[in-house]
Amino acid sequence: MCGIVGLFLKKDELRPKLGDMLTDMLVTMTDRGPDSAGIAIYCEETDGNVKITVQSDTPAADFDDLDATVCAAIDAPVTIKVIDTHAVLTLPEEKEAEAIALLEERGLRIMGAGVSMEIYKEVGLPRDVAARFGLRQMGGSHGIGHTRMATESAVTTMGAHPFSTADDQCLVHNGSLSNHNQMRRKLAKKGVLTRSENDTEVGAAYISSRIAEGASLGEALEGTLKDLDGFFTFVTGTRNGFGVVRDPIACKPAVMAETDDYVAFASEYRAFADLPGIETAKVWEPEPATVYFWER
Repeated sequence: MCGIVGLFLKKDELRPKLGDMLTDMLVTMTDRGPDSAGIAIYCEETDGNVKITVQSDTPAADFDDLDATVCAAIDAPVTIKVIDTHAVLTLPEEKEAEAIALLEERGLRIMGAGVSMEIYKEVGLPRDVAARFGLRQMGGSHGIGHTRMATESAVTTMGAHPFSTADDQCLVHNGSLSNHNQMRRKLAKKGVLTRSENDTEVGAAYISSRIAEGASLGEALEGTLKDLDGFFTFVTGTRNGFGVVRDPIACKPAVMAETDDYVAFASEYRAFADLPGIETAKVWEPEPATVYFWER
């Protein structure tokens, strides 16, 4: 049992409040997932640059002069934003692969990369994770979050959600995939590799591989219904929005709400309690085996 939340803002004036709104939703889902928590937030972009989010268990040592080290190695300007155990490095897009290889060589864990996406996740109660990263103060256009109750893999940072397997793409998941090992091998043959043993990362990699092959977000989510076995509710984030799909049996709870200002998703209705205008929102349960997505 895990908790999922998502929020897509339709109006730019709400962007400074995104982190605050998402944090309330995330904390409400604590009893569905007290082991770890995480959030992917889509925020400011800089033309020609990419952001790489990394994590370290020893940030004081590993992040000291990291920007200067990467700058010298890739011969390009690099800036760094350090928040607790995570750091976001901003650098030219064409240097992304070179920078990621260097960061991994230094033992840093890659949380994700993209033009607008930043990922923050750690072991601990959702309220504590949110406070560590200052999630309430973060702004953006949309974001998705997750509270985890571990079932099939260890309680670690790398086992926490969201999982990202391509630039500006990530996935949160409530459920369990029964054919993830088989799918992991199929994806590996295509050159799509995963970093953890978590079944959700396989789902993320499947969706990313389909999009890389030319599928739209909607088509990739529809493919999960045919190619992935098990019980699942998926919420996937992209640079332009987010999508939702539930397996054909749909035993994992899900609810959505929409107003003129936003679209919200949660595992339970109570996560919407503090959202502005929720009392007049259109509220519904997503249908089984049906894809929903919103993009700007």
